Amino acid sequence: DVGLPVFSIVLGLLDGFNPCSMWVLLLMISLLAPLNDRRRMLAIAGTFVLVQGIAYFAMMAAWLNLFLFIGASRASQIVIAAIAIFAGLINLKDFFAFGRGITLSIPAAAKPRIYQRMAGILRAPTYTAAIAATIILALLVQIVEFMCTSGFPALFTRILTLRQLDTASYYGYMLLYNAAYMLDDMIVLGIGVTLLSRHRLQEKEGRVLKLVAGVVMIGLGIYLLVDG
Repeated sequence: DVGLPVFSIVLGLLDGFNPCSMWVLLLMISLLAPLNDRRRMLAIAGTFVLVQGIAYFAMMAAWLNLFLFIGASRASQIVIAAIAIFAGLINLKDFFAFGRGITLSIPAAAKPRIYQRMAGILRAPTYTAAIAATIILALLVQIVEFMCTSGFPALFTRILTLRQLDTASYYGYMLLYNAAYMLDDMIVLGIGVTLLSRHRLQEKEGRVLKLVAGVVMIGLGIYLLVDG
């Protein structure tokens, strides 16, 4: 009802506060802050945000082409809606019982490797080596985060295909969504670099982000169920 441009921006902004990606970004900023080198912080964390944005757009394009291949069948729409509602319920569960049982978060086993790679970036002897290591980390994190971050892109691209647009419009709306998604990270990055912040995502904040994500996912899932 609000139109695809506004819908794209709002959903992209909400997705940008994903607790998984926000946890990694804040962790990186907090580890870079003790260096007291804003230029290095901006170069490394900025590269991380940029590569994450490009990888995210590629993932969205993959979802789009999958749904275009499947077609706008009612059965596939119901399946996607059911998955969205299930994922939303898991996020709501995490608000009340954070990290207990099944969860859509970065696996605990992957976190030490992320720390280790970030430490390697801090020890890099040159900017070039640090930037190269950051690009690799951003791509690896995107893979690790897949279960945590793929919900909104899947829902968004499925809703796009239901509108039966032309190819340019599909990718245009995905770019708009992606720009809104990255805006959150760029704001957090700007604040972190300016204040040399060492703040990390706390459990209380993670719970709130999970609650918002869960409510929106369930709402969109219900929309797909009734929009038949």
